Amino acid sequence: MSAPIRVLVCDDQMLIRTGLVTIIDAQPDMEVAGECGDGRTAVELARKVRPDVVLMDIRMPVLDGLEATRLLAGAGVPHPVTVLVVTTFNLDEYVYEALRAGASGFLLKDAPPDRLLHGIRTVATGAALLDPDVTRRLVGRYAARIRPAENTPRDIGLTPRELEVLRLIADGLSNSEIAAALVISQETVKTFVSRILSKLQLRDRVQAVIYAYRHGLAT
Repeated sequence: MSAPIRVLVCDDQMLIRTGLVTIIDAQPDMEVAGECGDGRTAVELARKVRPDVVLMDIRMPVLDGLEATRLLAGAGVPHPVTVLVVTTFNLDEYVYEALRAGASGFLLKDAPPDRLLHGIRTVATGAALLDPDVTRRLVGRYAARIRPAENTPRDIGLTPRELEVLRLIADGLSNSEIAAALVISQETVKTFVSRILSKLQLRDRVQAVIYAYRHGLAT
């Protein structure tokens, strides 16, 4: 039997935090690694207990969840922690900023327990939790903010087919949609995605979207 997924719960509302802890502790494949009510403590606890997943609220005292996420999973962090943002605020701005900060996924607090648990299991595997429709909306609204990097190399080490898949990921297509567009199997798409992330040293599809825009591969 594999080790349980260790989850750190960070939310300043005790009632919600207790509910999350109760739901997670009831799962045979999960355990609560700790809980806290502010962003600063979240960072300190996460660095101490090294959970598999941090459930992070956005609006918290002392240090908000976005900044806490940057400190735990942002660019340049030597040993990043997987962060799943859970909030009451269904605002594109928050989704965008949370993903830019390094979050691997975004869920609303009113999501049913099974969706929350699915989200934890998803990001624990290293995958991103972001609905393709959300990706399309975010890219449409915020692509202009993702400035192309200077001195972009002509050859980034991807094959023509891998570049094609990367562009489709940047368009917000799911694996099944990419498979249909290229007339290949979903398993083949998964293989391509895995190779792309490995070659470009990216953590997940969210980073792949940003990479594509920053390197002028998508517009």
